[in-house]
Amino acid sequence: MPGSETVGDTGRGRRYLRHRTRLTVDALEHLVGGLGTAVLALGAALLLVVVAAACLAGIGLLMVPSALRLVRAAADRERARLSRWETALPLPPPIPAGLRDALREPWVRRDTAFVAVHGTAGFCVGLLGVSLPLSAVQYLLFPLYWWLLPPDAGGPGLVYWRIDGLLGAFAVFLIGVGWLAVSVALVPRLARLQAAPGRRLLAPPRDVDVSLRIAELTATRAAALDAHAVELRRIERSLHDGAQNRLVAVTVLLGAARRALARDPAVAGEILDRAHDAAELALAELRTVVRGILPPVLDDRGLAGALDGLAAGCGVPCTVEVDVPGRCAASVEATAYFVVAEALTNVARHSGAATAAVTVRRDGDRLHVRVADDGRGGADEGQGSGIGGIRRRVEAHDGRFTLTSPPGGPTTILVELPCGS
Repeated sequence: MPGSETVGDTGRGRRYLRHRTRLTVDALEHLVGGLGTAVLALGAALLLVVVAAACLAGIGLLMVPSALRLVRAAADRERARLSRWETALPLPPPIPAGLRDALREPWVRRDTAFVAVHGTAGFCVGLLGVSLPLSAVQYLLFPLYWWLLPPDAGGPGLVYWRIDGLLGAFAVFLIGVGWLAVSVALVPRLARLQAAPGRRLLAPPRDVDVSLRIAELTATRAAALDAHAVELRRIERSLHDGAQNRLVAVTVLLGAARRALARDPAVAGEILDRAHDAAELALAELRTVVRGILPPVLDDRGLAGALDGLAAGCGVPCTVEVDVPGRCAASVEATAYFVVAEALTNVARHSGAATAAVTVRRDGDRLHVRVADDGRGGADEGQGSGIGGIRRRVEAHDGRFTLTSPPGGPTTILVELPCGS
């Protein structure tokens, strides 16, 4: 129907607008953080220039270790920033003690190249990226304060012509709308451009990267085996404590009914009714175990519908936003489902939150899951709240798990899972 198509287009437009707004705000946050690390890198680069000049004069050799430590500190700050954004960058080994060994160390050379590039180009890109939305806001707000300025003063930024009426102020506002559109289009690209030198130069050398990857895969394989063993123990315990006991009760009751059948058929009928109830409970227990292995709701309703069901059953008001075109692998969807289920269980039991939010989106070959609440915070993986189980499930899929829960809240769980291209 035409009306439903219009509603669908409006909904898609709103989702796209929210996505672009969130993307721009996140990129602006990264640009501001990158601008801060660029200032540190610029200071380290200038110190290197001073030390190099002092070495030419024969008096700067004693300052080289301190300069290299400052370079490493600036590079590590950028590594930490980029690791919070996308793929984690491993920390390098300590700087060698000897001056000659330190200057030959590949990590040191890459850190030095980074501070030179990021302290100059990264600083300029950060300034440009931050100035774009600030200029847009200045243009957009001009109609509110134009009358306070003399007409010959013109407008903000590049507006130098005389403005002596509301029509001219509105023209500046329209420039601000266009400037805002440019900001939305360029700010995410500028953020990626600013981060590119760090991604390239702060990554480990190729041979080191391979060894680190082997160690990481070894650890994730061990985590997968541990998670598999834990899951088998959980299934065995559920069958032993639930369905098996129910079935034993059924056999006992059936035996009692057979013995009572000749003596008192009425009592035998009551016993058979109890056996029937016990059999139904055993079937319910078995269905629960099966749902715990791979929830059928994922096949029936997909990931979005399954998460909506979890949110509806949560004891805390919860919103769900899923932007996943197509389907992911069944194991990935199951992992995302269990992550959200366990996280919402923790929210309802421990957080004291008033609201919770679940966001799932697909970005290329990665599935991003975010569960946030406004509770008291202070979640600790070592206190047996199920967070360790979430981490093991995620690492078994070679994914990333991040928990942020300062005392006083809020608590945010970020999960990133590979889901193919």
